[in-house]
Amino acid sequence: MASLSSEFLGIKSPNPFWLASAPPTDKEYNIVRAFKAGWGGVVWKTLGEAGPPVVNVNGPRYGAIWGADRRLLGLNNIELITDRPLEVNLREMKTVKRDWPDRALIASIMVPCEEAAWKAILPLVEETGADGIELNFGCPHGMSERGMGSAVGQVPEYIEMVARWCKQTTRMPVIVKLTPNITDIRKPAAAAKAGGADAVSLINTINSITAVDLDSFAPEPTIDGKGSHGGYCGPAVKPIALSMVSEIARDPETAGLPISGIGGVTTWRDAAEFMALGCGNVQVCTAAMTYGFAIVKEMTAGLSDYLDGKDMALADLVGRATPNVTDWQNLNLNYVTKARIDQDSCIKCGRCFAACEDTSHQAIAMKPGRVFEVLDDECVACNLCVNVCPVENCITMERLDVGATDPRTGKVVVEEHGDWTAHPNNPGAVAAE
Repeated sequence: MASLSSEFLGIKSPNPFWLASAPPTDKEYNIVRAFKAGWGGVVWKTLGEAGPPVVNVNGPRYGAIWGADRRLLGLNNIELITDRPLEVNLREMKTVKRDWPDRALIASIMVPCEEAAWKAILPLVEETGADGIELNFGCPHGMSERGMGSAVGQVPEYIEMVARWCKQTTRMPVIVKLTPNITDIRKPAAAAKAGGADAVSLINTINSITAVDLDSFAPEPTIDGKGSHGGYCGPAVKPIALSMVSEIARDPETAGLPISGIGGVTTWRDAAEFMALGCGNVQVCTAAMTYGFAIVKEMTAGLSDYLDGKDMALADLVGRATPNVTDWQNLNLNYVTKARIDQDSCIKCGRCFAACEDTSHQAIAMKPGRVFEVLDDECVACNLCVNVCPVENCITMERLDVGATDPRTGKVVVEEHGDWTAHPNNPGAVAAE
């Protein structure tokens, strides 16, 4: 089987699957269980400064979004950073690193945005033997109202400032955890790099309210009749995370900046997609909370089998898809496809017809016997029918041959690439001529 041995910022681990800073990494007991299950590393649940620890609520801490089959799609979390004393966490971190020297151990940290606070905690973390630190600039609830978490992560100048303080103070690699609650993820990433950070991790949770109880009329989770916004995570956030990762990986200012991918990683395939877009490893939380630590066995086995099948090493996967991410105006307008329905696989449910007829381009006809056929002269190749069909590969998109005439436009399909930047309808392109 393909080796999954990983090295990220010089930090070695037996595989690229780390547990993210969250409830599963709150204490020694959990982390030892995780390492026994096979996780390559952990980011310890976020530490705060010395003194009285933060106070978490004593009622429900999670709201949920489920699919039709009750599969968990997302969690809304209102829990804060660790509510255990700093000295207890540090003592347990030291023990874990001593007993598991081959596993990565990263300390997530969140203290007030003051130089003295950061420079006070870093030597204490260093003494544990931790392999690195992750600056938590992402938490969107509770801590952000106190001027920490995403309150820092939404101000690039603050990110750069704190990253620089940390780099001046510690020998440990510095990872900056970015908030997705921002318009352009490239700006905080560039700020982290400017401050000397060794890597970024993303995404942290998305500010959210997942539901409202229609009997009590309070957001969920509900604490004594009231609710609050929290951080959304789980499979539902993966598309947002992938997009933000790709923006950092392909932007000239941040290209080459190591990335630890976070956001809905539930299967080996999810992890492979993050790594193909430029992540050196991935962090997991919701999947472990849903299925237990043993899920890492499926992740490692699946990723290893995939690499074997592709005859690739793990390092070959990182960034493999990044060059294929582009802006819309560079997409080939001469690439013409049409939907095709496999009549042998069709179960005659009619979902493709209903979706196309009601909400798209009226490009599917229903013929006697509930036979569904594509009308090429109306089909714009939107792919909606493929996505609503319950039978995998029953409907596919097939490219028209070069030299064929598109029945919808009457234009001959050509081999040459043609995009919006040179299209005659583009005023910019016309002006350039």
